[in-house]
Amino acid sequence: MKIALAGAGAFGEKHLDALRQIDGVEVVSVVGRTLEPTRAVAAKYGVGHATTELDEALALPGLDAVILATPTQLHASQAIQCLKAGKHVQVEIPLCDSLADGEAVLKAQQDTGLVAMVGHTRRFNPSHQYIHNKIKAGEIGVQQMDVQTYFFRRKNINAKGDPRSWTDHLLWHHAAHTVDLFAYQAGPIVQANALQGPRHPELGIAMDMSIQLKSESGAICTLSLSFNNDGPLGTFFRYICDNGTWVARYDDLVTGRDEVVDVSKVDVSMNGIELQDREFVAAIREGREPNASVAQVMPCYRVLDSLEKQLAA
Repeated sequence: MKIALAGAGAFGEKHLDALRQIDGVEVVSVVGRTLEPTRAVAAKYGVGHATTELDEALALPGLDAVILATPTQLHASQAIQCLKAGKHVQVEIPLCDSLADGEAVLKAQQDTGLVAMVGHTRRFNPSHQYIHNKIKAGEIGVQQMDVQTYFFRRKNINAKGDPRSWTDHLLWHHAAHTVDLFAYQAGPIVQANALQGPRHPELGIAMDMSIQLKSESGAICTLSLSFNNDGPLGTFFRYICDNGTWVARYDDLVTGRDEVVDVSKVDVSMNGIELQDREFVAAIREGREPNASVAQVMPCYRVLDSLEKQLAA
C-alpha cells in the first residue's frame, strides 16, 4: 500500500514512525509547508519524494491513501481534496474547526465510498481500549469521567517547541478527544455546557475552559482544559465506574488505588498512533468502515458546535 504523509511537523513524524511498523506499507511522499525542512524529513525516513503541493503527491502513480497531519484549518478541505482524487484519507484530529466543514467531509466520503478516518487516538490507546472492552463485556459501566487536559502554551509553538504557522484551539482540538471518548465509552451525549476564561491578547483564543457533558446512560463528564498550566502536562482521565475506578495517562493505566494495570496484551502495540494507523490500513485492505470513521465521530463535532454557540452567546 502506497501512502503519502502531508504535514511534516511533530505529529507527522509520529505517523512516519508508526507506518514503519506496518507490513506492506510504503510511504512514497512527504508534503510540507516549506521545501527544505520537508526534504529533510523525507530523507530521515527514506522517502524518495518531497513536495509542498498536495496535488503533486496525489498525482503519484499507484498512490492509495493519504494521512493528513497538517494545520487544523486545512483538514476538511484537504480531506475532501483527497477523496475527490480517489484516495482513502486519514485526517488528524480535529476533522474540522466548523461544523459545516465536517459535514462536507462526511458528504464527500458518502459520495465516494472511500475510507475516511479521523485520528481520534484515545479510541486506540491500550489504556482506553482496556476500559472499553470491560464496558462491552458488561463488567463495568461509567458513572463519571473526570478529565484534565493541561499544557503550558502561551506562545504559538508545537509539541516539539517549534513555532507554529497556525493557532491551536482548546475546544475544536483538545476537547474533541474527550467529547468523542466520553460518547464512545458512556453512550451518546444528550447535554453539554461550557465556560471559558479570558482570551489571550495575541493568540485570540481562550486559554482556559471547563466543559460538562451528560450521556443518555446518565453518566457525566467534567473536562478542564488549560494552556496556562505550568506542569504536569498532558491529559489525565479518571474513570469512576460502578465496579471500580481507573486513571488513564496516554497508553498507561492504573487503578484508583494507583495499582499498575498491565495493558501490554490489549493489542499488538502499546503505541496508540501505530494502532490508529493499523486500523486505517486494515480498513482499506478489508473494504470496511474503520473505527473512528468520519461518520462515527461527527456527533462529537456537532457537540463542539453547540458548545461554541453557547460560548459565543
